[in-house]
Amino acid sequence: MAERSFVEEVKQLRLGAGELFRGEGILAVTKALLESGVAYVAGYQGAPISHLMDVLADAQDILLEQGIRFENSASEATAAATLAASVNYPLRGAVTFKATVGTNVASDALANLASGGVTGGALIIVGEDYGEGSSIMQERSHAFAMKSQIWLLDPRPNLESIVAAVKAGFELSEASHTPVMLQLRIRACHVHGQFVASDNRKPAFSLREALEQPRRDVGRIVLPPASFAHEQEKLTQRWPAAQRFIEARQLNEFFAEDAGDLGIVLQGGCYNTVLRALERLGLADVQGRSQLPLYVMNVAYPLVDSEVLRFCRGKRAVLVVEEGQPDFVEQNLSAILRRAGLPAVLQGKALLPPAGEYTTAAVLQGLKAFLQQWGRLGAEAPRAPRPVGIPLVAEGSLPALAGQVQARPPGFCTGCPERPIFTALKLLERELGPHHISADIGCHLFSILPPFNLGNTTMGYGLGAAGAAALNGVADRRAISVMGDGGFWHNGLTSGIANAVFNRSNSLTLVVDNSYTAATGGQDIPSSAALNPTRSTRHAIERAVRGVGVEWVRTVRRTYDLKAMVGALREALDTDTPGPKVLIAQSECMLNRQRREKPLRRQALAAGRRVVQERFGVDPDTCTGDHSCIRLSGCPSLTIRPNPDPLRRDPVASVIESCVGCGLCGEVAHAAVLCPSFYRARIVSHPGRWERWRQAFRQGVIARLQAIDQRRLARFAF
Repeated sequence: MAERSFVEEVKQLRLGAGELFRGEGILAVTKALLESGVAYVAGYQGAPISHLMDVLADAQDILLEQGIRFENSASEATAAATLAASVNYPLRGAVTFKATVGTNVASDALANLASGGVTGGALIIVGEDYGEGSSIMQERSHAFAMKSQIWLLDPRPNLESIVAAVKAGFELSEASHTPVMLQLRIRACHVHGQFVASDNRKPAFSLREALEQPRRDVGRIVLPPASFAHEQEKLTQRWPAAQRFIEARQLNEFFAEDAGDLGIVLQGGCYNTVLRALERLGLADVQGRSQLPLYVMNVAYPLVDSEVLRFCRGKRAVLVVEEGQPDFVEQNLSAILRRAGLPAVLQGKALLPPAGEYTTAAVLQGLKAFLQQWGRLGAEAPRAPRPVGIPLVAEGSLPALAGQVQARPPGFCTGCPERPIFTALKLLERELGPHHISADIGCHLFSILPPFNLGNTTMGYGLGAAGAAALNGVADRRAISVMGDGGFWHNGLTSGIANAVFNRSNSLTLVVDNSYTAATGGQDIPSSAALNPTRSTRHAIERAVRGVGVEWVRTVRRTYDLKAMVGALREALDTDTPGPKVLIAQSECMLNRQRREKPLRRQALAAGRRVVQERFGVDPDTCTGDHSCIRLSGCPSLTIRPNPDPLRRDPVASVIESCVGCGLCGEVAHAAVLCPSFYRARIVSHPGRWERWRQAFRQGVIARLQAIDQRRLARFAF
């Protein structure tokens, strides 16, 4: 079950020529693929591109009607290798995954693809996960494009430009026999807008034709001596062909080209931010009309020398707005200008932040400094007119948020089944001491932060076990590694567990099995319990582990059973069985469970049917204020409130309304032998006749006992 369903939205993918398409960026990309005559699409989910995979899955019937093959790839490398179909055949193919981690995983396939070149158009759609909303290392796809000479598109973040970039990407790929990378930033993936649709096109050359008429060109295979010729072909044939196509098709854009002797060169993806900064300075309007010359590079690589010289000729100075490090574009522009002998001064990272996301505030500050330096603005830059109805707030009149809002690290969701796994590890740490824990990519990586503070390193998706390989077998104390079920199927089975079997490791690998690739939105994987109508599921992780030779395997089927989790972990760390140990901890992702159960619960309530919900609470009279339950859990539904007892100062624990009734807090209280203050309540909506009678009887008995107690106490009153 994916995080979001696009069943209704995908209906727009059937729109024909002249009809108006309204929607989100990823839907526009899908529509553009259909209009481009794509023959196959593959990919691996990962923010910010996960929704594209979900859209393609929900549009399966439309894809089949068009004769398009859609593959849920096991990894980014699997997806990239799918583009091999475009090497010898005039088949248009597209793949998608998250960058830069996706391009790292796919690097071998992409490098071979770029070396041999393609016949059909090959498009790689990467979600550029860079900046404040990112969850990965801060690197850029630009570096990989340059390394393998894959052309890089970076369109303006509006639907018309994105759709045009998809279509132009295929054409550019075919014109230069080179794969093309389309980079979409987080905001571009989720921008909303509209464009005029065209008719969907079936592939001009079908997959069936490719199978029935196999073609072979040894010159396209990366093997000496052909591989040496590929490098020459890139430089002497493909590069010039790409530059000619880019210039002839006007893929890059000029705005207000002759408006002055100062100019801005910018990546297409930064266009909206730059326009907003210019508007704040009074140098652009809300329609995007700029008073400064702009050269918008919707193709970030390769640069077109003639266009650069055309824009910079006659300019005193040019500001380069290039997000991220290193400053590839700035260096390239500088080389072009110096070789041509143009005197224009080039400025970029000297005025703008050298690294980090280019927010409007960051660009505004650098742009203001640039214009003041060259006399376009005075010391006091003009302010954009204030919209009517919005009160004016003087700068510095509000307290800084940093002093008012406490820092809060990211953590597990309420009721997450992974929280009790790491609670168990913390409890066991008291008994056995600390262990080296090799972490992995996924929700479980939150365990490295408070309140658990577990995990020493993380090296990549599915590489938890491999990350502890050097520490295996050198001491009696075992290294512990963690990987999720998504990482297990991605490459953890081979690179981690099978490798540990081969090397006779004595380590413990903990596989967190929550039935989905939960961190990327809840997509199904081979071990998912759900029945997927178009994919094969319910393949047990334990069978796969035993299949590669692991002898000691245990499965805990309910992670919320803290006693069972602690016992299984203790056994795994104490057993004398040789070879690697694998412990599989199973419980369904709570977010996906709630997505499935909440609509059913609402329907039942609306229909007047009996519904039971479990909630946990804390008796404030019994709570000691120790708060160990919070320290060993960190659940967002656990908080503190003032102590109702005036003689006690410590605040008491409290369970708020977000509780989903997983029961971990109570389990922690008992497992840690802390206190008996937790209680479980069953909230019954639309109870039956017997339940109503029983509740009335209970209330009557309680009321009678309370009355007796009050009379007894009254005899001792003075």
